[in-house]
Amino acid sequence: MTTFDQLGLSSQVLKAIEQLGFEKPTDIQKEAIPVLLSADRDFIGLAQTGTGKTAAFGLPLLELLDADNPNTQGLILAPTRELGQQIAEQIELYSKYLKRVNVLAVYGGASIVVQMKALKKPRHVIIATPGRLLDLIRRKAVNLEQLQYLILDEADEMVNMGFKEELDEILKHTPDEKITWLFSATMPKEIKHIVNNYMDNPYEIQINREDRVNTNIAHQYVQVENKTKRDALMRFMDIDPEMRCVVFCRTRNDTQELAEALARKKYNADALHGDLSQAQRDKVMGRFKNHQLDILVATDVAARGIDVNDLTHVFHYSLPDEAQYYTHRSGRTARAGKTGTSIAFVNSRDVRKLKFLAKDLQIDFEQVLIPNSDAIESVRIEKWCIDVLAKHPKSNLDEELLSKALMIFGNLSKEELVAKLVARELEKVNTGDSKDLNQDFHKVQTEHRSKRRARGRGRGGRGRGDRDRNRSGNFKGKSKGGRGGSYNKSKRRKD
Repeated sequence: MTTFDQLGLSSQVLKAIEQLGFEKPTDIQKEAIPVLLSADRDFIGLAQTGTGKTAAFGLPLLELLDADNPNTQGLILAPTRELGQQIAEQIELYSKYLKRVNVLAVYGGASIVVQMKALKKPRHVIIATPGRLLDLIRRKAVNLEQLQYLILDEADEMVNMGFKEELDEILKHTPDEKITWLFSATMPKEIKHIVNNYMDNPYEIQINREDRVNTNIAHQYVQVENKTKRDALMRFMDIDPEMRCVVFCRTRNDTQELAEALARKKYNADALHGDLSQAQRDKVMGRFKNHQLDILVATDVAARGIDVNDLTHVFHYSLPDEAQYYTHRSGRTARAGKTGTSIAFVNSRDVRKLKFLAKDLQIDFEQVLIPNSDAIESVRIEKWCIDVLAKHPKSNLDEELLSKALMIFGNLSKEELVAKLVARELEKVNTGDSKDLNQDFHKVQTEHRSKRRARGRGRGGRGRGDRDRNRSGNFKGKSKGGRGGSYNKSKRRKD
C-alpha cells in the first residue's frame, strides 16, 4: 500500500496532512503527486469529483513555491466561488507548517474593490473564478508576469458553464514558459482545444473508468409523479430522522420553492443557488457544515463547493441532463470511506434517462418504494422507545417532582400512560397524507395510457401500426437532428 511519505512530500507537509486525518493517498494523488514534484512539464489529470484532486495539485504546488519570492507564482482557476473558497481553505491547511504562504481567493458576488485592495499585498497563490479574474486583469489589479504554475481545476465544468472565451483570454495574459496542470472529469472538444493551444506535450494520467462512481454508494430510484415528489421526499426524511442530505433540483426557482416548502413543514432545510448573495451562500454553507441544517436543497453548480464527509443521502429531485452530473451529485455522499445512498426520483418520462445512466456509468439501480405512513410511524416509535430505554435518570432527580408526576398519572394504567405517550410522540411525526404514493404512481400511468389511446381513436383510429409505417418513410415529425437524440446532449443553463 502506498503511503503519503512515499510520494516525496516534505516533513512539514506530511505533518499537516496527518493532522487533517489523511491516512493513505487516493488514486489520483498517488499517481499525480510524484509526477508533479519531479517533472518540469505540463500535466493532465482525468478523475471524477470527490477523488481528492485538490490535494493532488495543492500539495506539490506548495512544495514548489518559493515563499521568499513575493510575486504570484501559482494561479488556480475554479468554476465556482464555493469551490474556489474550498481550495483556498485546503491550501492554507496544507501549508500550516511551511514558511508563510500567502493565498487569496477572488470571485464574483463579492466586492471587487476589497479584492483589488487585497491584491496589492504579495500573494504567492491566487485562486479565482474566470469571470472575476478577467475583470481584475482588465483593471490591471493583478500581475501574472512572474506566474510559474497555472492549474485549471474542474476544467470541463468551466467550459460547461460558458467560460471558454474567458479561459482563452486569461491564458493569453500568462507567460509562455509557465507550467500548466489541467484537472478534469472528462475531455470534451473544448478542453482539447486548450490542450492543443496552450499546453506542451503534457503528461497524462487517467483514473480508470471503473472508478468513476464510488462503490460505497447504494444507487436507488423511486417511481413518482411530479405532483407528489414533495410528499415522497418528506416520507423518506420522516422515516430516517438522522438523515443528512443534499437534494438536487434543476433550476434556482425549484430549489428555493422546495426549501421554503420544507421549512414551512418544520424540516431543517435551506437552499443554495446562484440567486443568493455571497454572504447568504456562506451563511447557508456554514450552517450546513456546523450541523445546524440537515437538508441542503441545491442546484448542480452551486453544490460544487460542498465538501462534507458525513452526508448519508443524495436525492435527485430531478434527474440531471448528463451522466457526469449524476456522478458529481452522488459523489457528495460516501466520502472518507463511509457509505451513502443516492436516490433518484423518476417520473414516466425519465425511464429512458435512468437506463442511459445505468448503462453509461455501469451501475445497477435498485427500485425502492416510497415509505407509507404506517411504516414511518412504526420506525419512529420503535426508535423513540429504544431512546427512552437507554435514558438513565439523574441520580439526584428531585423526589418532589417525581412524586408530583406519580400523583398526576396515578389513576392511569400502564397501558393508558404508554398510549398517551405514544400518541404525543406521533404528533411530532409529519406523515402528511396517508395515501400510498407508490399505488398513486401506477394509477397515473394507467390514466396516461388510457388518454393516449383515447386521443388515438379521436384522430380516426390511427393505431400503432400506422405510426410504425410513418416512421419507415412518411413520418413528418421531428428529424433525427431534433430532440430525438441522446438526452445528455442538452445544454445546461448557467447557475
